[in-house]
Amino acid sequence: QLVESGGGLVQAGGSLRLSCAASGRTFSLYTMGWFRQAPGKEREFVAAITGSGIRTLYADFVKGRFTISRDNAKNMMYLQMNSLNPEDTAVYYCAAGNSGLYTSSYYYDYWGQGTQVTVSS
Repeated sequence: QLVESGGGLVQAGGSLRLSCAASGRTFSLYTMGWFRQAPGKEREFVAAITGSGIRTLYADFVKGRFTISRDNAKNMMYLQMNSLNPEDTAVYYCAAGNSGLYTSSYYYDYWGQGTQVTVSS
């Protein structure tokens, strides 16, 4: 089970930190990812991190603004989002998948319910 938290309303230029809590004993074996879906748009990849936390992958639009991290001792994953703009408004989902770094949702087997992020101009 994956549960996101940390979403909310923030002004443009502000920051938010999303968290994803995972249940189970094998958290460190899974690649974890963040996706987002804006109204009327398809779900898109944001970032991913391998089980060890050593390797990460970001969507181009992140442009160094977002940082993905994880704490395997706590079964937690995070997304630090800085310099937010209105185009970042979306529901953000965390997902767990098999080893490797993938941008396609096809490779992720488990999904959270999402947390809303709204950025005002």
